[in-house]
Amino acid sequence: MAEPVRSALLEDIPHGFFGRQGGVSQGLVAGLQCGFGAEADIDAVRTNRRIATESVLPGGVLVTPYQTHSADVMTVIEPWDERDRPNADALVTDRKGIVLGIVTADCAPVLLADQAAGVIGAAHAGWRGAHGSILENTVTAMEALGAAPGAMAAVIGPTIQQASYEVDDAFRARFDEADLGHFMSGRPGHWQFDLPGYVAARLVRAGVGRVESVGLDTYALEDRYFSFRRATHRREYGYGRQISLIALA
Repeated sequence: MAEPVRSALLEDIPHGFFGRQGGVSQGLVAGLQCGFGAEADIDAVRTNRRIATESVLPGGVLVTPYQTHSADVMTVIEPWDERDRPNADALVTDRKGIVLGIVTADCAPVLLADQAAGVIGAAHAGWRGAHGSILENTVTAMEALGAAPGAMAAVIGPTIQQASYEVDDAFRARFDEADLGHFMSGRPGHWQFDLPGYVAARLVRAGVGRVESVGLDTYALEDRYFSFRRATHRREYGYGRQISLIALA
């Protein structure tokens, strides 16, 4: 069974942050592995995506972008074929029956909704995307569909947490002084970066009315989540991706 994490902040908006539980993938990426390019068995990925989609909105049509750590947002008017996925790192829509999805493996998945306006969004916010304004751009794209930032709720799903995210001085130097509070001193020349805290701060600055983080660590919770950084530290040959979904019924 695929058992996603859900948030009361999104009320009755169909949504879910999925992990690796359930699914049909085998081997190193066993479970609900939803990333194209993460394994050779593409049919398993398609099956896993159908399982997740049906868990959120039975009969819904899943759309996902080709993610590149950009600040680009796509407004979804109608579904596209998986082979024609546009390059983008966030999706927004006001169309019922469309399920917006993004995949992650330590980066922050962010699901957004203005329920009164009937507008939703899903963003892939790693440090590059968040630093490059993917969240602000998502809010702006939702506004273009009639949403109001102050009426929006945004939930940050499972992501690498500060205790697991060590960075060096050069990484920290990329950030403005106002953001340095998201770094905690570590071993000499290194820092622990609070990605979900940084993402939340960017959402608040964009005017989002309600922001929540589920506080689950993709790196530490090995049985529940895939993690790029964990796989890298272990010198594994690959890593899976979990999917996060939101829809309008």
